[in-house]
Amino acid sequence: MKRTAALLLAAASSLVAAGDSMEVPLAAAGDAQRGRDVFLQREQGHCVICHALSGMAPAGNVGPALDGVGGRLSAGQLRQRVVDITQVKPDAAMPAFRRSDGLNRVAAAYAGKSLLSAQQVEDVVAFLGSLK
Repeated sequence: MKRTAALLLAAASSLVAAGDSMEVPLAAAGDAQRGRDVFLQREQGHCVICHALSGMAPAGNVGPALDGVGGRLSAGQLRQRVVDITQVKPDAAMPAFRRSDGLNRVAAAYAGKSLLSAQQVEDVVAFLGSLK
């Protein structure tokens, strides 16, 4: 058990991606309900400000609609997009929710800080993965 936690911690600190996917989880298994909360809440991810999802309001149109995204992308692909979308799409408007260095136009209060914790990323991945 301690070895698994150590491996997760190592993966979380290195944020290693292979192509368009980050296969190694950053924390313990995600919880889809907590991920839904992160997706909706302004103080957390507030993903609905840019992404539409059936049955959820508000619904943005800056990013793609996410209906069925769990059937199109693997957990690793979802994780990479939440952690740092610029590794997949360099000109994306979406924030790099888990990256804290090399960013532009960051408010002083957030400089050097990740927007989401490793566990929040895994929770969002679990939620998005449930959307099939």
